Parts: sequence; C-alpha cells; structure tokens
Amino acid sequence: MHLLHQRGPLHDLPDTQEAYDAVLADVVEQALRRITPDGNLEHPDCHDDIGDTSLGITSLLALANQRTQDPRLSEAVLRSLRFHLRERVFTEDNPGYPNLKVRNSGLPYARYVLEAGAHPIGDWPSTVWALLQLVNVVEVGDRVLDDELRYELGELALGYWRWLTEATFFNPQEAGNQAIGCVVGGLMLARQLPGGEGKEVRERALSLYRDEIRAHRVRDRGALLPPEHGGAYDNNYGPISLSFLAQAHIVSGEDVFAEDGEALARYIDARLTNGGFDNGGPRYSEQHSAFESVLGLRYFGSRIGSDIGRYRGDSRWARHAVKPDGRVDGHFAWMLVWQIQDSTRWHRTPATGTVRHQLRAGAVSVAFDSKMTPSLIEADGTYYLPAAVNRQHGFGPVLDGFLFCRPMGEVRVRDVRAEGLTAKLVTKPVVGRDHVLRHIQSLYVTDGTTLWTTVAVERLDGEPYLLAGLPYAADEGDRVRRTAEGEVAAAGALRLTHPTGQGADRFDARSELTQQEAAFDLAADPRGYGNPDEGWGHLVTSTALEADPAPGAPENLHVFAVRYGPGEGEFTPAFETGEDGRTLTVRTEAFTAVIGDPAGDADAEPELTLRA
Repeated sequence: MHLLHQRGPLHDLPDTQEAYDAVLADVVEQALRRITPDGNLEHPDCHDDIGDTSLGITSLLALANQRTQDPRLSEAVLRSLRFHLRERVFTEDNPGYPNLKVRNSGLPYARYVLEAGAHPIGDWPSTVWALLQLVNVVEVGDRVLDDELRYELGELALGYWRWLTEATFFNPQEAGNQAIGCVVGGLMLARQLPGGEGKEVRERALSLYRDEIRAHRVRDRGALLPPEHGGAYDNNYGPISLSFLAQAHIVSGEDVFAEDGEALARYIDARLTNGGFDNGGPRYSEQHSAFESVLGLRYFGSRIGSDIGRYRGDSRWARHAVKPDGRVDGHFAWMLVWQIQDSTRWHRTPATGTVRHQLRAGAVSVAFDSKMTPSLIEADGTYYLPAAVNRQHGFGPVLDGFLFCRPMGEVRVRDVRAEGLTAKLVTKPVVGRDHVLRHIQSLYVTDGTTLWTTVAVERLDGEPYLLAGLPYAADEGDRVRRTAEGEVAAAGALRLTHPTGQGADRFDARSELTQQEAAFDLAADPRGYGNPDEGWGHLVTSTALEADPAPGAPENLHVFAVRYGPGEGEFTPAFETGEDGRTLTVRTEAFTAVIGDPAGDADAEPELTLRA
C-alpha cells in the first residue's frame, strides 16, 4: 500500500506565470459552470470548512479578471460577492461557541459549519480564512469593485478583524498557522484602511505577533518555533505557518518575519530527509499539506539557499484545494493568489554547510532529534523510524530491556568531510539502571549512497544488542509505499523482529496500519484532535532491526556496526584501540575512521579523523 498524503516533492511543480495562467483558466471554467443563480460558488459537497470557500473562488475569479480581462468574469465576481454578503456573514453568536470574550457583539464572523451550534469550535479559523479571502478580493478586484462596494467590503473585513481580536480569545486552538494567518489578515487590511485607522490595525497585528505568538515559541532541535496545536512542529501545519510568515514579510517588510521564517525553514531543512519524507506532529503525523506550503517553502528556500521544496506534498492539492471528485474547492484559495503574485522561484539544490541535527549527502540522510538520536534514517530510498522496546524509543544499545540513548549531560557532536565522505560523530553520556555513567559514541558515515553506523560503549555485562530502526516506508516512483524491510547488513548477527501479542501499542510493520493511524489510536483524544506524537509515545514495542555486537571488538568495548543501503560483499569491519586506549579505529570496505576520547582533547571535544 502507498502512504496516502506523501507524494511528489513540491518543488517539482512548475513555477512559471504560464503554468499559473493555466491553473487559473481551469478554475475559471469550473467556477462558471458551478455558479448558481444566487451567486454561490461552493462545491456542492462542501459541509465543513465552508465559511470562506465561495469567497475563495471569488478571489481567484477576481485575480483572473485582473490578469486576463475576460468579459465573463466581472458579473460572476459581483454576483458571488453579493451571495457572500447576503448568505455567509453571521452577526448573531453561534450557540455553544466557547471562546467568546464579548457576548452579542454584533460583529461579523464566518462559520465552520453553517448550521447553528453545529461544531462551532472551528469558527475562529474560518473567520481568519474569510478575512484573508476578503482582503485579497479587495486588492485584486480593482476592475470590478466600485467605491460603494469597496467600502462595504472594507467594513466587513474590519468587522472580521475586530471579532477575531476583540470579541474572542486570540488563537483559541493554540495553532500557530491560524494565529499567524490572522496577523497577516490584519497587516493586509491595514494597507486598505485610511491613515490612522490603518496604522492602528497594523500596530495591533504586530503586537499580537510579538506578544501572543513569538513570546510563546517552543524549542525543538535548537530552533524556536511557533507552537502548533500545543506542540513544536506539525508536518502538515508547520510549512503552512512558513507560508504565512512569508506573506507577513512580503506585506509588512518587518525583519522579524524574515528572521523567524528563516529559522523555521532551516529547522524544516534539518528534519527533512533527502527524499522529502517526514513524519510527526501534534495534530497530524503524515497528512502533508501541498499548495498551502508552496509559498513559504519557495520563498524561504531561496532565502536560506536550500532545497526545502523537496518536502513531499499531497499532489491532489498541488495547486488548490479539491474535493474527492477532483473539482476545485475555494478553501485556502488565498495561498494560490499569493503564489501567483510572488516572483520567487524554487531553489532546488541542497545547502552546503554542516548542520548539527542532520547528516545529508547524496541519497542518504539522517535527521536527529533534540537529544541527537536519529529520528529518521534514509538510505537507498528506504526510511527507518526509531524502533520501540519496552516503551522506549530510539536507536541505541539495549541490555535487559533498557535502551541506552537518553543523554545524562552534554551531547557533543563532531562533523567531518573528507575524500567524498561525510561523517558525524555523536558522543553521549548515558546512565543505565545500575546508575553507572557510560559514554556512547555513535559514528555515522556516508558516501551519498550507503550509510555506515558504528556504536561503541564500555563493555556491558550480559548480552546487549543494537536497536537499529524500524523499516517503515520506501520510495516507489513518485509515491511512498509501506514496507517492513530494507537492505541492511551488520557486523554481528542481524534480526528483524516483530511484536508478539495484540493491541494498538504493538506496531507490526507488516500490517497495513500507518504510523499516523497507530498514533491516533494511542492518542487521548479522537483523530484530528488528539496528539499523534504523544500517542506514538505510548507505543510499547514495534518491528525492529536488532544487531548483535561485532566480533573482534576490543575487550573493553561493545561495538555495533550496521550498514544501510547497498554495499560490496559481506560487511566485516575491523576495530582496534590505540596504545593509550583513548582511540578506536574503525576500518570498513569504504573508509577508515579514528574516534578519539573527548577526555583527550584540550577542549574536551570528541576527535574524529576520516579517510577513504
């Protein structure tokens, strides 16, 4: 089976104006066939996320009219605007809406679901989306709008803004993308309002960003990130936040949006595999966005000089939202408007610098979490997740059910490039159940095709093994398919084990259950509201690669060696320690590496030399 949402890299999308003209032309023809006598442009199957959808199509028609002056469009834009003003603007409180600060304010808002009291929790983001659609219509509708209608739309947009920032709690779902989107709406609205009024809205938008979003950023892997549904990063909504930061910088010119966008872009670059696969998040774990992410990935990829557009998106939403029948939906249409207006082109080559939380070369990549344990390994087009044993997750030595990968002290990293090889040495102090402090040194070396890992630790009593990952997915053309195997070799005996027993907390990679589905099964709340990262953390055991210690290791060490991806013949690395006992030499068919004890370095840093 293929993963549903992770398809082709987004930077494979053409970014020329001719390509966007073709997209707009298709939207126009669909919209003109769909529009009802009363001006409704909603998809007939639209039920939720509906408050902005007709208006979104209107904005695309207005943009097409601005670009092509198609004589059919002016009347359609005006008729659909009248429909929104008449049928989709609500001023009476929605029964059951929990986030009001002012009752019966009379301010306008948009509904997530049209029926009164039906799922009102989504009214806040729906109103953000409606505000963004509306300010886009005003900005691109110059050929259609007369002064009276322009004033009416401006008053409605100001009403939406006031409902979002005065009548309700700001950002009630703790969703960074929604909150930054609201700020963007305020910044765009401010440009359309007269002097003092516009300045007041702009200053309010900037203060909301500073005090309600930026001040509450969450740290992950050395970066400060806008919180998303209570977590640091979500692989569906995080890149959408990046798009909002791009638009905020384009609209306002404020350096803070560029700085925060570049920080988020570098974070995405570090966690993303070479092939664009990623997983994890507090709202969705594998449900990638698509056109909603393009603006941010393209804009900030160019600013940081890296190919973050390799991010795999859902190609069914490549240019705009669609329903299951493939027909256009107006939801999030402002992102397509902004993409067309922005002249940035895709940066399609990798950055060249070293990154603490990433090892990447050619078709091999390792993304590391905040504790410098691999969060995702990619080799030969196969993706390996951290495996689980006895409720512990990661890559590392295991003894009597205890996984040695959680640091107790400073984690030190050394990066080396030599003779076509790229390497990273990670040194961790860890404490076992016996309370003894041990140093684990993990060496990762790649030539861009194969990944070699060597893990050394002071000799353990008993029979340890290396937890070496959970084979989970593999590239197959322009799709990603589930898998339970990969091309892996080890110096010691290698096993692929599967959980025994039944239950959602035992993940068998041979099943058709995806990681996201399993994570939601284990989350505290229903799918779409629970935290899949937290749910996945409840996993007891999983399919796992287990490697025994390598033969021929020095007597005072347990050494584990695993090769991911293609290799020449049997994998038989050799190891020896230096005369002073402070170095470990590792020899494989591809390289020789010398790992130094950090105690022997003047700066207490681990030493690493490497040659092909």
